[in-house]
Amino acid sequence: MRGEKKPVEQKALVILGSTGSIGESALKVARDLPDEMRLIGLAANRSAESLARQVRETGVQHACLYDEAACEQLQSLSDDSLSITCGEEGLIELATLPEADMVLIAIVGTAGLRPALAAIEAGKDIAVASKEILVMAGEAVMKAARKHGVNVLPVDSEHNAIFQCLENRDVDEVSRLILTASGGPFRQLPANELVDVTLQRALKHPTWEMGQKITIDSATLFNKGLEMIEARWLFDVEMDRVEVIVHPQSIVHSMVEFIDGSILAQLSTTDMCFPIQYAVTWPRRVANSLQPLDFTALAKLEFESPRFDDFPALNLASWAGKDGGTLPAVLNAANEVAVARFLAESISFPKIWQTVEKTMNAHQNVREPSLDEILLADQWARDYAESYLTKS
Repeated sequence: MRGEKKPVEQKALVILGSTGSIGESALKVARDLPDEMRLIGLAANRSAESLARQVRETGVQHACLYDEAACEQLQSLSDDSLSITCGEEGLIELATLPEADMVLIAIVGTAGLRPALAAIEAGKDIAVASKEILVMAGEAVMKAARKHGVNVLPVDSEHNAIFQCLENRDVDEVSRLILTASGGPFRQLPANELVDVTLQRALKHPTWEMGQKITIDSATLFNKGLEMIEARWLFDVEMDRVEVIVHPQSIVHSMVEFIDGSILAQLSTTDMCFPIQYAVTWPRRVANSLQPLDFTALAKLEFESPRFDDFPALNLASWAGKDGGTLPAVLNAANEVAVARFLAESISFPKIWQTVEKTMNAHQNVREPSLDEILLADQWARDYAESYLTKS
């Protein structure tokens, strides 16, 4: 005989990066599960109109724009009841709201790092969709989370899959964490044709609909490289136990192989609402309106080895993850600069990884860096990559 079901308290959630693809998916989850989630704060980069629309739809009382010049526009589009903050300090204010239970960090780039640490220090669980946070400062973030007794919950579909497969098992029982990759739009493109790749072709991801930066990262496989470093810190394993396998259908989101040879995998349809929901409702599972997986509709599931020589991003990420220190921050920063140049159509596709490798080779790595040293390395790498691309 079952006992009475205990009422579930709503989780008060702040979303940093609400107007991006992850943020929009999180809002969809909130609409689908109103008894589980209560939105109290939203933040975006500079999309004042989009943020104002979200504020009206959700009724949140707190909003922030990272771009301070756009704050006046947000104020003109909102009524006086909305508390508006700006810049990095505004993000930190939202991330530390006393009534918040969890902060979803979905900001692209480095802007989410200080707010993430502030949220942890304020005793908030964080759900991480921004790879840069754990790539740049994974050791510091996880150390702070342990110190303050908070949870760091992965939102990336691959890391969320591994999180579900592990279910608090001892990592000493893990043989391999296997991240799956779609392979991007150029999985089968001959190496000699990569130099002719256009921006339009690179932005056509075969599986996921994402922002421009992450879509290019998926095409170069830097997205998967960053995920390797992220997994190393999230799950406290050595880089040698983190592997990538190409799975074009993106149905198996990742796998864990244990020391007894058993492998557990997490599968679902390709919808970011699944990992977002589990991060918010964990450790509970909650019914939703998302499309379930229909096995009879699957023609096949394919797996193949990545083309390491043609797409060097994975080797560069493995190098950065093994050496640690400030090198992962340098890899990430140089990649951001090169991707921005490619999006501006001023460099070739292979120039992205060439720029990253050149910058990493030039860097003097700092072991066990402070946050300030990480941010200094980040800025150094940006300056170096810009100078290299300007001269080359």
